[in-house]
Amino acid sequence: MTERSIKIPGPAHPITIAPNPGRVVVILGGRVIADTSEALTLREASYPPVQYIPRKDVDMAVLARSETTTYCPYKGEAAYFSIPEGGQRSVDAIWTYEAPYAAVVEIKDHLAFYPDRIDTIEQHDA
Repeated sequence: MTERSIKIPGPAHPITIAPNPGRVVVILGGRVIADTSEALTLREASYPPVQYIPRKDVDMAVLARSETTTYCPYKGEAAYFSIPEGGQRSVDAIWTYEAPYAAVVEIKDHLAFYPDRIDTIEQHDA
């Protein structure tokens, strides 16, 4: 087994996590997949901000766990879910860090969606 490096966010690669003050709704095929007022906005280096939605606010019954995994040296190992009713477009549409590293522990039990694999991620003001 290959040793995985663990990196700590810092000035060269900052990561911040903050509560999103509004409401976040994820829609695919006219169906609400997630709806929350408790999303966390993760900002990492120069990447676009990502909304992490608590599992309790996601319709987990419409998801299918994938065998796909990836590794981020800042966050840990990511697991993936697909949305079968979205067809091929929605394969591995969602990722989650089920045992994130200490620097980003707030995203545990949260899911993030690829914007191009669903119809929309709506953000509403509080």
